[in-house]
Amino acid sequence: MIFASVRSSGTSPRATSLLSLAALTLLSACSTPPVLGPEPSVPLAPAFAHSHAAKAEGAASSDAWWAAWGDSTLTALVEEALGANQDISIALQRVAQARAGADSQTSRLWPAVGVQASASRSSTGLPAAVKQGMPDTRMLRAGIEVAWEIDLAGGVRAARDAAQADGTAAAAGAQGASLLVASEVARQYFVLRSAHERLRIVRALAKAQRDTADRVEKRLHEGLASAFDLDRARAEAEAFDAQVPPLQMLAGTSQTRLAVLLGRNPSVPVIQPDSSFIWHGVRDIGSGHPSELLKRRPDLIAAEARVAAETFRTGEARAQWWPKLFLSALTGRQDLQLNALDFAPVRFSNVALAFAAPIFDAGRIDAGIRAQSAKADEALLAWQKSVLVAVQEVEDSLLLRAEEARRAAALGSSVEHRRRSLRRAESLHREGQTDLLALLDVQRSVLASELALADSSLQQALADVQLYKALGGGFTPAAAGEAIASNARKAH
Repeated sequence: MIFASVRSSGTSPRATSLLSLAALTLLSACSTPPVLGPEPSVPLAPAFAHSHAAKAEGAASSDAWWAAWGDSTLTALVEEALGANQDISIALQRVAQARAGADSQTSRLWPAVGVQASASRSSTGLPAAVKQGMPDTRMLRAGIEVAWEIDLAGGVRAARDAAQADGTAAAAGAQGASLLVASEVARQYFVLRSAHERLRIVRALAKAQRDTADRVEKRLHEGLASAFDLDRARAEAEAFDAQVPPLQMLAGTSQTRLAVLLGRNPSVPVIQPDSSFIWHGVRDIGSGHPSELLKRRPDLIAAEARVAAETFRTGEARAQWWPKLFLSALTGRQDLQLNALDFAPVRFSNVALAFAAPIFDAGRIDAGIRAQSAKADEALLAWQKSVLVAVQEVEDSLLLRAEEARRAAALGSSVEHRRRSLRRAESLHREGQTDLLALLDVQRSVLASELALADSSLQQALADVQLYKALGGGFTPAAAGEAIASNARKAH
């Protein structure tokens, strides 16, 4: 590093102006090149392969996608979580940190202005004849100091742009946290509702099977059944009883997870079982086009911003090879007294221009450039992988949603047929044309079909939640950008 400086005390206004003009000319001659958006590693298809499972064109215009189920309880829980969840609050604090870092880097482009003042008094206590060589002094001094690193090579601007890209990534991360929280609240809510419903059905199945076992035991005493029939009936009843504890554990863990998502005490249940709960079919979900994911999904927006940030930092690292120019100036007034002689307040000034450039550093700057370039390449590869994973998640969600809809249709038809057979069995039993065991067997088949249909209803709801999450929410790309900007403003 070579260093040179030019200093002038009491520099004339003309010289100072010439120095400032030269610095501004050099500053304007250097500019940070723009960073172009990255391109996916493979071309994206014009449409999703399974987009027939949803409307290919358009997307839900409202960002409150959880309201699509028409469930007021779910809507209230999600909105509460968005305002109270700690993960979202942590993400917003990261946005605040990133924005503060951007402001700090931006401030480096401007001169630093400060005020300095001093007061001193010295008394030697010597005779007056001696004080001519060692006088008593009193000095009052005040001035304004200006210091400025002139960004010749654009390194400071590159650092500012990188910090601003970090802020964009943090804001997208906050939006992603909101999406994750909303989808997890919806998921746990549906799991809890399904656990309550399946508990009711399993308990009814266990009761029906115990009734069957009691009936078989009576027939055994009458010599109309065997011990084998009785053991089989009791085993089936106990098998249904064994399904109750896992469902109770599932309901309990869903309650505590919901409580944590809502920022509540996990020891207090969030919602109670509701026998009137009905599974509402979600409205059509617009899948849009694969390319829209790049501007819709918060994780892809954040990953792209990280690519830009690391690219800018590569420019900052390269700027270390270029000269640096420092300008400092000090001006003010001072009041000086020597013994009994007062000097009127006088102006003082000091202007300095320093120049520094590297010559030999044993490869340190080049190593830093290579390391930063590798980080930029890593960020680009991570973004490209994220794009492929995002498309995969949408395709998988669309396929799961379509196939689960087919399964639900078949199960719904099966339940309807078995309910009709139950009505016929009840009619035959009333007329004495069939025994109770046959009727109980039909009842069990109906309950078993309802249990499978309840599981399918859960899987359909979870598939819808998964699709919304894979699409980046229920908002359009424009709405996504507004949401990210809103989160950034909240962080301030």
